Amino acid sequence: MNGYGGGSYGLGEPGGLRERAREYALLPLRLFLGVTFVYAGLDKLTDSGFLSATGSGSIGELMNTVRDSSAIPALVDLALKSPEGFGYAIAIGELLVGLGTLVGLWARLAALGGALISLSLWLTVSWQSTPYYYGNDLPYMFCWVPLVLAGAPRWSLDALIGRRNHRPS
Repeated sequence: MNGYGGGSYGLGEPGGLRERAREYALLPLRLFLGVTFVYAGLDKLTDSGFLSATGSGSIGELMNTVRDSSAIPALVDLALKSPEGFGYAIAIGELLVGLGTLVGLWARLAALGGALISLSLWLTVSWQSTPYYYGNDLPYMFCWVPLVLAGAPRWSLDALIGRRNHRPS
């Protein structure tokens, strides 16, 4: 039987494996980025050394180290006005982006936030990586783009809210 009449679903038929794979194609990326950003945010928030203006492993030391080799030194100078505030902003941003991505709430906005965080880190911290593919922030930025475009159409609060809002009364 074909896939239209309730029979078996083959690879190329509507409702088949390819269609199912297409529906869930972004889920592994969403899980990876969500878990990674939650972990990164929590790691920063629980590391008192990182959230300091000075000292080994601090955000202030990192910003001072990359200032002259970054693509946008003015962005680093802005962060250096309050390294602790910048560290908290990045950590909380990563945590919110990760959680939003995992649960699929405002998924496009969360993905845009993740892309902007990754872009800012690429233009500052990992800009000097040679060759460019040794730095990880640029690939992260591009990994966020499909989620910015598609959102979280499956297994997400956005999808649940969308279904509830489109129910006939």
